[in-house]
Amino acid sequence: MLLSSVWDNILRADETLLLAINHANTCFLDQFLWNISVPAMWIPLYAVLTLCIVRRFGKQSIWIMLAFAICVGLSDYVSSGIIKHLVARPRPTHTEGVEELLHIVNGYHGGKYGFVSSHAANTMCCTLLFSLVWRNMVSAISLSVWTALTCWSRMYLGAHYPADILGGLIVGTVLALAGYWCLRRKKEILKPRDYPSFYDWLPCITLLITLLVCCLI
Repeated sequence: MLLSSVWDNILRADETLLLAINHANTCFLDQFLWNISVPAMWIPLYAVLTLCIVRRFGKQSIWIMLAFAICVGLSDYVSSGIIKHLVARPRPTHTEGVEELLHIVNGYHGGKYGFVSSHAANTMCCTLLFSLVWRNMVSAISLSVWTALTCWSRMYLGAHYPADILGGLIVGTVLALAGYWCLRRKKEILKPRDYPSFYDWLPCITLLITLLVCCLI
């Protein structure tokens, strides 16, 4: 009985926080966060991260890119292909009693299930793995902002509860740490190499340009 009461309180808090985020809406945020949530908007950032890794790690970059592909691929598969169907928690936009209270943007409802968020899992996995490999504060903060904005957009759009986001962040973190652990098994892969310091700023510059585009379109 006690556990049931605690669980009910957690679910109510989850719903209350979601509605607070979703109801803090404006016309500008509708379009801005809609654009943030579109994966294709971030293709330039993925390209820049790839360029940075190739420039810094040379021939060893193939192993790093392989680790990225496996970790992010697993993140997407585990979150969307396994956990969502095992847990089968409906998205807020598919939950009776919640859907009617939501501010819906562009008629978006998403798929049936929402736990865990694959957007949160994938961006977190990419952010953490790159930050561990690259070891630069500017790029780490920039990518963390990207992850935070992505998570905010998913809740703002009513696609995920905060708990869905938290679950996704955990999945992404675990897989990124696993990928980094594998890379460290061969020390020559992550051996420090000289590279122009400009590359430390490329993720930040790309993020800012992309955010500007998200504001304008």
